Amino acid sequence: MTTDAVGMDTLRTQVERALGEFVERQLPAPGDPELEPLRTAADELLSGGKRLRPAFCYWGWRGAGGTDVPEIFTAAASLELLQASALVHDDVMDKSDLRRGMPSAHRRFQALHEKSSWQGSAAQFGEGAAILLGNLLLIWSGEMWRTSGLPPESLAAAQPVHDHMRTELMCGQYLDLLEQAHGENTFESALRVALFKSGKYSVEQPLRLGLVLAGGELAPWMDELCTGYGTRVGIAFQLRDDILGVFGDPAQTGKPAGDDLREGKRTMLVARTLAAASPGAAETVRRLLGDPGLDERGVETLRQIIDDTGALQECEDLIGEYLADALSALDGAPIAAEARTALTELAIAATSRKT
Repeated sequence: MTTDAVGMDTLRTQVERALGEFVERQLPAPGDPELEPLRTAADELLSGGKRLRPAFCYWGWRGAGGTDVPEIFTAAASLELLQASALVHDDVMDKSDLRRGMPSAHRRFQALHEKSSWQGSAAQFGEGAAILLGNLLLIWSGEMWRTSGLPPESLAAAQPVHDHMRTELMCGQYLDLLEQAHGENTFESALRVALFKSGKYSVEQPLRLGLVLAGGELAPWMDELCTGYGTRVGIAFQLRDDILGVFGDPAQTGKPAGDDLREGKRTMLVARTLAAASPGAAETVRRLLGDPGLDERGVETLRQIIDDTGALQECEDLIGEYLADALSALDGAPIAAEARTALTELAIAATSRKT
C-alpha cells in the first residue's frame, strides 16, 4: 500500500486549497497596488514545498483516530505558513539569493526598489520588506491555526504544543546564528541547532500536534512515538538537508551548487569533516567555508575533503541508522494501520529526498 492509496494526493490538494482560500482574504486592502508585491511574494513562496509538515500533522491526527474533515486540513496547512515565515527570515540571515529556483524574498524586494528608482538603499529596503513579510506569514500561521474550525477543546489541548514548537524554532534560528559566530562547532552542537531549527518542527511537533488534536491529551504512547519516531526522522531529515546543501543538484534543489558552503553553515556534515580531517585539510575547510565568492573550484575542493574524510559516508550511514530506529519505534505504536503505512513512507521520503 502506498500513501497515495490512503490520501496523500488528497492531502496536498486540500492543503493547497486551504492556503489559497486563507491568503486570498488576508490583505487589508485587496487590489491595492502598493501591497500587491507582498501578496505575490507570499503566493509564490507558498506555491512550492513538499507539504511534509502538514502531512505529519494529518497522519498524527489519523493515527489517533481522527477522520477526514476539512478543518484538519486547514489546521495542518497553517504549518506551511510557519515554514514560509522561517524560510524568508532564514534567507535574510544567510544572504541567500535564491529559494526554490526563484529570487529570495529580500532579493525580490531589492529588485523592486531598483526597478522603481526609489530613494535610499535598495538592499536595506529588500531586507526590511522581507522581514515584514516573514512576520506577516508568522501572524497568518497563528490566525489560520486558531480559525481552522476544529473544536475549541481540541485546539486548547494542542495549543501548548503549538506554542512550544514556535519557540523552539525561533531559538533554533538564534542558535544557528550563534554557531556561525563562534566559528567552530562539534557534531553535538550542530545536532542541537538542527533539532531546534528544523528537526523538531518539521517532524516531531507536527506529529504531536495531530495526535493531541485527535486524542484530546498527550498520552504516554503518543510522547514515545513523537520522540522515538519523530525526533529520529527529524535528525535524519536535517542530515539529508546538510548533504543536499553541498552535493545537491541545483536543478532539483533550486539553489546554486554548494550554497551552504558559501553561506558558511556549520552543519553536522561540516562538523564531522573537521573532526576527521588532517590539520592541512581542516585549515582549507576553515579558509574556504563562508566565502561568498567561493567558485566552482573551491566548492569542488571542499566536496573532495568532505568525501575523503569519510564524513559524507558517515552521515549517510547515520541517516540509515536513525531511519531504522524510527521505523522500529513506529512498529510498536498503537496507531491505525493506514497511518503506520503512511508514516513509514513519509519517513523514507523525508530522508531520501533530492530537494
